[in-house]
Amino acid sequence: QVQLVESGGGLVQAGGSLRLSCAASVSKFSINGMGWYRQAPGKQRDMVAVITSGGITKYADSVKGRFTISRDYAKNTLYLQMNSLKPEDTAVYYCAAAVLGAGDYWGQGTQVTVSS
Repeated sequence: QVQLVESGGGLVQAGGSLRLSCAASVSKFSINGMGWYRQAPGKQRDMVAVITSGGITKYADSVKGRFTISRDYAKNTLYLQMNSLKPEDTAVYYCAAAVLGAGDYWGQGTQVTVSS
């Protein structure tokens, strides 16, 4: 059973920062890549940032220069450092992992609300 548990969401004022964490229960050697996605009310779920097993990162244009994705292999944890937050960043943020031979898994989501 693969479990992804997110934490770190909350309410912050525009211009503020938050750091999201995602702890994975599966062996780090089984994870091909991980990423953060977000879904605002009434909108589709979109990619925010992804990182491959080799450490290559990709960001949505809307968060480039403000968000940083990283992975602690020793702790088997994924992070998303979010700086200069904007009201349009308000959404439920989901952690995802591509597990070798098992498919894609999602966390339960964590709410991020940015007030203007």
